[in-house]
Order: sequence, then C-alpha cells, then structure tokens
Amino acid sequence: MPVTYKDSGVDLDLYAQAMQRLPSLARRTFSPRVVSNDGGFAGLFKLDFSSPLFSRNYEDPILVAGTDGVGTKLKVAQITGRHDTVGIDLVAMCVNDLICTGAEPLFFLDYIAMGRDDADRLEQVVKGISDGCLQADSALLGGETAIMPDMYAAEDYDLAGFAVGVVDRKHLVDGKSIVPGDKIIGISSDGIHSNGYSLVRKIISHAGIALDACPAELGGASVADELLRPTRIYSSMLRRVLGHYRVKHVVHGIAHITGGGLHENLSRILPKTVDTVIQPDSWPMPPVFPWLQGLGDVADEEMQRVFNMGLGLVLVVSDFYAAKIMELVRAGGCECTEIGHVEAGSGESRFA
Repeated sequence: MPVTYKDSGVDLDLYAQAMQRLPSLARRTFSPRVVSNDGGFAGLFKLDFSSPLFSRNYEDPILVAGTDGVGTKLKVAQITGRHDTVGIDLVAMCVNDLICTGAEPLFFLDYIAMGRDDADRLEQVVKGISDGCLQADSALLGGETAIMPDMYAAEDYDLAGFAVGVVDRKHLVDGKSIVPGDKIIGISSDGIHSNGYSLVRKIISHAGIALDACPAELGGASVADELLRPTRIYSSMLRRVLGHYRVKHVVHGIAHITGGGLHENLSRILPKTVDTVIQPDSWPMPPVFPWLQGLGDVADEEMQRVFNMGLGLVLVVSDFYAAKIMELVRAGGCECTEIGHVEAGSGESRFA
C-alpha cells in the first residue's frame, strides 16, 4: 500500500482548512504602510507613509529588530486548554525589547510549530498574536506554521516571534546619555509576564496546588488565571512619552525587565561611569510574587534574579522632567513609581 504524508501525521487538507482561518486575523492589524502581496512568499511594508498628513519624514532611519518566545508558560496553556492569550505574550516579549531603543514597532512575524494539525487551537493562538499586534500598533505581516509529528508530542506546540521597528538616529535611546542625578521610573507589570515559568511550575507542582484552585492570596483569581495573565505591551504608553519630547532628549535609557530581573536588565543599558541606586520596597508588588515565594520558600535573591517583581519597564530620565514623564505614563494607562536615582559608579545596579 502506498505511504502518504497523512500517514506520517501531516494532513495537508486539514492544514489548508486551518490556513484559511488566519488571513482575516492578520488583515485586522494592517496599516496603510502594508503593501498587498496576496499569495506571495514574503510580506511587504513601506518604511514611510505616502500621505503627507502621516509622513514620518525620517532623516536617518535605523531599523531595529528583535526575536523572542514565550518559554514554558506555554505548558500552562497546553495543560489548561487556554490558548488565546499566549500570542499576546509572544508579541509583548519582542515588542517590549524593541521599544527600549525608542523605536516605533512596524511589523511582526510569527513561527508556530505543532505536533499535530489543530485548526481551532491554531486559530486561538493566532487570534492572540493578532490582538497583541493591535495593542502594539504593529502589522502582523506574515508567519509560518509547521506541523512536526515526532518532534513535538501531539498536544505540544512552540512559538517564536520576530518584530521589526524603526527609529530616527537623532531619537535613538541607547543609555549613553545616562548621567548622575537622573531619576529612575518603574512602570508596573501585569504580574509574572513571561519569565521564570519553569520555577513557577516547579513551585506549584511541589506544593500540590491545582491550576483551578483559587488561593485567597490571589484575590479570587484562579492559579491558571494568574499564570496566563498576558504580558503588558508598553508601546502606546511609551509613544505618548517620547512623542511629547520630539526636540528635548529627556529619556536617557529604557529597560525591559525580563529574565535576570531588575538589576541585570538595568545594568545592560548603563555606561561604565554610573550606577543605579534602587530604593527597595518603593513600588507596589503584585500578590502573586509573595505567594510564590512563600509557597516555595524561595530566597529573596532568587526571586529578584528570576522575576520582574512588579516592574515590567524602567525609564531612566532627566531629573527635571521626571514628574511630567510620570504624568504622561499614567495618562497612557500605566501605573508608575519613582524607584531610585543614578550616581557616579562603574555600570552596576544595586539597592540603596
């Protein structure tokens, strides 16, 4: 009897049906800069608008690119059967890195690898990616879906994302202008975001806590609700801040607080002539962190190395403009706190 692709675990007819569901999820994210290329092998995107009303008029544009995944947070989605938010996480992890340069997100690409064809699951995942792109004001320009039996178990899948943006060189934020006296503004996270989930799952498994449990410490939310809370996307808020200062250069550094925690990610953007001094306990901490720490008896240092501890993004700004910048951050829908300052040093971040 002849062997077919379907016999190996890949059903091309089912795959085609699944693919038919996805174009509308991409089109809802398109801006006028997307160039139609239906049926083509690549997405097309204009760097600038042709309309004078919306033209960016770049003088020296720099393209900015980043890639990331969601990590083992996907295991929580797979166990619970809830796949509609991890796509937001995927966009967030890429875009939040990209905007640390001051760049405007332009477009996003995804790569989805699955152990078997599942049109409903794929649609949920891509719906989340589409939602994330709308939040980031980024076009979902294309992607790839690979069905790989034997590489992945039937219910498993993995995600990778790729974001591209642009910044005019004169508006590039690279940390080089951070000086003693600058203020540090911490911007709240929406909980764990997408880092440290191997430790999270170990703690919960070791404690024997069910994902549908509703611990009092989480304020009525189930464990699954808390663990699948999507990563906050900061691009629209940051665009409000940076757009307010098109001439003055007042935001000197931006750090996305992911794996490695506050100190490691802040240190990445510091010149070797300054230190950041953080006031401990100066910002409100989401209850999920003390709950996890108590459940697993995790040391303070380990918590701070693994998790964002309630801060998803940090701005290093000119002292004189700090109050106004905090006002703009709040107007953009994010809570923020002044958490420290910059002083002469050697490129380290530390607690006061």
